[in-house]
Amino acid sequence: MINTDKEEKLLRKRLIEQSNVAFNKGICVFSDFLNLHEQNLFLGLKRELPAIKYFSFGGFADAERKMICFCGDDSIEDLADIDFPISCLKISPVNQKFSSSLSHRDFLGSILGLGIERSRVGDILVKDNEGFAFVNNQISNYLIDNLRQVRHTSVYCSPIELNDFDYKPEFKEITGTVSSIRLDSILALALGKSRSSLKGLIEGGKVFVGGRLIQSGSYVLDENDIVSVRGFGRFIYCGTSYQTKKGRYLVRILLYKS
Repeated sequence: MINTDKEEKLLRKRLIEQSNVAFNKGICVFSDFLNLHEQNLFLGLKRELPAIKYFSFGGFADAERKMICFCGDDSIEDLADIDFPISCLKISPVNQKFSSSLSHRDFLGSILGLGIERSRVGDILVKDNEGFAFVNNQISNYLIDNLRQVRHTSVYCSPIELNDFDYKPEFKEITGTVSSIRLDSILALALGKSRSSLKGLIEGGKVFVGGRLIQSGSYVLDENDIVSVRGFGRFIYCGTSYQTKKGRYLVRILLYKS
């Protein structure tokens, strides 16, 4: 807990400093990639920050880990005007035929094994045994030159233009009935667990709705809310179609496939 508190204080201090630099110099200043918990800390700081614009982006529309842009440039109106320092790297086996089955953990472990800090790496997507890693521009060339192996598989890295990256998430559809639209009821259906077993996750700060930390199981979800559970993945709550005669709600969930 001590280390966590210290890290959070340092992050808050750094975000405040970056915001002040952007405000005083009239420029854009970018944070590292922030996870959901860190993004939530930023949201809690906004009243302490200068009156400038703030934007977040992780390299593609559905990214979970994102950079914050502290925008002190009054000429910038929206996200499309900002050039975030993010590169997309495609990590491919040299020979797919003899490649091991590679997972998100494998790609991340190999990147961090090169001495890269986690905050420099955004989301990593895996498709057809290839990894697509979103990283800070400052480390992209280093990874291209040095990432040669993932697990026991020889690989090579190649850059992809962000505008050329076409990502369409795959989902597993879940339908079922719940007694209410409370967060704990929807989580139980999505994760296949009992409501009581999820209490620790919710109260322990592991559940986020729309990027905001929610620590009450009685929180009522809105249609199309994106719910993220650290260590378990995320899903879209698509809403309810009708209420049964017994008063239960038929709901539909789209669970992101990892």
